[in-house]
Amino acid sequence: MTDTEKITVNIGGVDLGRVDLLVQEGFYASRADFIRTAIRNQLERQKTAVDSISMRKSMVIGTLSFNRKELEKKQSKNEKINVKVIGIFILTDDVTPDLALDTIQSVTIRGVFKAPDDVKAALADRLS
Repeated sequence: MTDTEKITVNIGGVDLGRVDLLVQEGFYASRADFIRTAIRNQLERQKTAVDSISMRKSMVIGTLSFNRKELEKKQSKNEKINVKVIGIFILTDDVTPDLALDTIQSVTIRGVFKAPDDVKAALADRLS
């Protein structure tokens, strides 16, 4: 797996026992494999709803990344962007807090935001 995030899931003892039984019998390699598979299956079942919502809200599904050069180009044109991502939003290490503030008007992320800590702090009031 390339880029993953860790989550914590609390489930009841009976459900956990059932998962462990399936793992023991070789249906899944591990508890984590079962959970990843269950999540993928549920997301596939809800694909139409996710696609509809993302289209209605003009959201990017996947990874959106900006580096300093790209943001400086927007800055030179006096452009402000409103970021809406389902997945991963990345600001590379060469992006400064001032550049981010000058070019990013708002950030809506349903997933992961990767950026230098000082850039994240600068954009904190623009995150929703």
